[in-house]
Amino acid sequence: MQMRKPGNSGLEVSAIGLGCMGLSFGYGPATEKSEGIKLIRSAFDQGVTFFDTAECYGPFVNEELVGEALVPFRDQVVIATKFGFQDGDSTKPLDCRPERIRAVAEASLKRLKTDRIDLFYQHRVDPGVPVEDVAGTVRDLIQEGKVKHFGMSEASAQSIRRAHAVQPVAVLQSEYSLWWREPEQKVLPTLEELGIGFVPFSPLGKGFLTGAIDATTAFDKTDFRNVVPRFSEENRKANAGLVDVLGKIATDRDATRAQIALAWLLAQKPWIVPIPGTTKLHRLNENVGAAAIDLSADDLAAIEVALHQITVVGERYPAHMQQRIDR
Repeated sequence: MQMRKPGNSGLEVSAIGLGCMGLSFGYGPATEKSEGIKLIRSAFDQGVTFFDTAECYGPFVNEELVGEALVPFRDQVVIATKFGFQDGDSTKPLDCRPERIRAVAEASLKRLKTDRIDLFYQHRVDPGVPVEDVAGTVRDLIQEGKVKHFGMSEASAQSIRRAHAVQPVAVLQSEYSLWWREPEQKVLPTLEELGIGFVPFSPLGKGFLTGAIDATTAFDKTDFRNVVPRFSEENRKANAGLVDVLGKIATDRDATRAQIALAWLLAQKPWIVPIPGTTKLHRLNENVGAAAIDLSADDLAAIEVALHQITVVGERYPAHMQQRIDR
């Protein structure tokens, strides 16, 4: 596995990380604990050194799973977790008050079975708390040795600048993929200017770009894609053209759709580190294999031409979740 430096903070991680949320939360029933540990440790065996979790995944149980799985390799990996929701519950309002941030840090350290959080993200920008106060609190935690790096998620360029002036932001995590390219407009140029790394979540379009989902797919009743407009039956049918294009490119490269989608992200900037998630070992192996695919300038140009002929339809979040995105 190749290594990458996402930004100028000193962080160095595997070119592809592992988003652990889906093992416990969001995409149907939680994976059995022993199977989750097996998958996380298999990722490490294949060279993955970057693992992403959050207190609200479960809530809490995903941090416990990640912590237990990584105890044998703790000093060889980078663990990222997040704060930001009241009581650690993503269905409740945001809560990024300094005292709440400190409480989350202490609780996360225990669940993760560690003495430091490598990367501590503000999960969403809280309009009720100045980002300067948030950054200042994480700065204090860094000075105390409890946190090593500060990150933000789904933050606007303006909020990133404000926070960065107080405590350097090491990494921004936001959605970015072949079917969601909004960060290219303002966020990526800001990150490049400031030397901040970028960690795309949902780099496979919440599974859609793999080709495993079509208009007939039925999701588990607990799968949050049931309420995502882009995953309505009508929109899945309308967006099938993008999957078809990916399939043609993948066939030409003797790769899979998922591998091309991840390789495309890796080719955008050397400081981008995607974190695809999965509950299946064969999908993990597939995703890790994307790091070995080097798309040529001609490949990238062909993808751009194909994408310009496709209009992706459907909002990426329902209205109540859209309101939590910092514009």
